[in-house]
Amino acid sequence: MSGAAGNVMHSPLVTVLLGDPRLPDRSKPGECFTPDDLDQVKRLKAALDTVQGYAYEYWDDHAQLLTRLQEEPPEFVLNFCDTGFRNEARHELHVTACLEMLGVPYSGSGPVALGICYDKALVRALADAQGVAVPREALLTPSAALPLLEFPVFIKPNRADGSVGITERSLASDDAQAAEYLTQLRATMPGADIIVQEFLAGTEYSVGLIGNPDAGFDLLPVLEVDYTALPAHLPRLLDYGSKTDPQSPYWTDVRFREARLEGNTLAGLHEACTVLFNRLGLRDYGRFDFRCDARGTPRLLEVNPNPAWCWDGKLAHMAGLRGESHGELLAHIVNAAHRRCFSGQ
Repeated sequence: MSGAAGNVMHSPLVTVLLGDPRLPDRSKPGECFTPDDLDQVKRLKAALDTVQGYAYEYWDDHAQLLTRLQEEPPEFVLNFCDTGFRNEARHELHVTACLEMLGVPYSGSGPVALGICYDKALVRALADAQGVAVPREALLTPSAALPLLEFPVFIKPNRADGSVGITERSLASDDAQAAEYLTQLRATMPGADIIVQEFLAGTEYSVGLIGNPDAGFDLLPVLEVDYTALPAHLPRLLDYGSKTDPQSPYWTDVRFREARLEGNTLAGLHEACTVLFNRLGLRDYGRFDFRCDARGTPRLLEVNPNPAWCWDGKLAHMAGLRGESHGELLAHIVNAAHRRCFSGQ
């Protein structure tokens, strides 16, 4: 081939892995993909179309996924399969494990980081060992009784995504309320370990990082959860309805805004997130959620190594605070991952 056609550069092909809308998903209302889920994918494709320098294809058929990965190994995977393999959240790490074994480059954290971060109590212990402030809590095995408690407490599953198992009744003010919700949670999630945690009544923050240690981090504006419009009788927390029910006041009345933080507090949050990013082995991007105690000290709630990619998720809100579109946010993520995979970082 000669002439201009011979000089055409090949755009890297990005294979976007997603959850499978054909299969049940027990984390969703009705245990299936909702119209909002399908709209999120439509918006994702439109946003990625604005990210220059790449071509895109989309894989969401999990019945064929393993065979297809072996027979048609992708050039580079954008791993947005946050539902887990076959829409099982506990199998989220297995998608990346398969990519690792097949030698397929992909975005985001690997199976070890995903597995560790799925265990909230384990992350808390690791953070505490690194000097990051954490709440007081007890981890209850399926047969364990409630410990002696200082109320109020927050009760939630140790291993779950998308606020599954969190409702307004997760906040308990006495032994009777705590025992009642623990019984309910064990009935709906048999065999699950449960966290009973001091309820932190202060301001709630989310911190987003994009990048990697060798190339440096892009620190997104810190997000504050704004509960001021929520009816006064409802506890200030992000429950399951805030992610799944458009009729819930937690969906309609909870807002996000840019945090107004003093320099020392902001620097402390960034330092804690960088330490945890490195220690947990996160890659390319991550989100860290904190809530303040009565003294105003931010304490770590959880680390999300594969945070929501959707147009109205927390990372997108953070990017919007500095005037960036959903597509520009995705471009930062794709570029950070592609650079790490192909520049020897």
